[in-house]
Amino acid sequence: MTRKAILLVEDNQQDEFLILRALRKINLVNEVDVVRDGQQAVDYLLGEGEFADRAGESLPTVVLLDIGLPRLSGLEVLARLRATPRTALLPVVILTSSDEDRDRLRSYENGANSFVRKPLDFGEFVETVARLGVYWLATNDAPQR
Repeated sequence: MTRKAILLVEDNQQDEFLILRALRKINLVNEVDVVRDGQQAVDYLLGEGEFADRAGESLPTVVLLDIGLPRLSGLEVLARLRATPRTALLPVVILTSSDEDRDRLRSYENGANSFVRKPLDFGEFVETVARLGVYWLATNDAPQR
């Protein structure tokens, strides 16, 4: 059976806490791995650098990726993932506070599966993340590699 997991790429600790809380609230996620910058995300997914011990490990079911990250931006991470055969089809959701049209356009141009703006209202934030979890972990039928 495939491991149903999420990789959360988020540098804001408060947003990380809220996302994890929302996912626990719906009891849907077996595991959520968290990395806090773009380079860590690439290394985790490709089994390189500090995550070399993950080489050959299964990929998460979905990546929740912020745009404004240290070291490599979310858009740079996305471009790297799409350029690598192992991660080219991995579902990636841009989950960001950005409301810039250019960020949305660039996300889709670089192969994002979805662009979701983080709501400012706490209740809406939790509901949005919960819906993402239900969709990507229980409803969506991702390609198998």
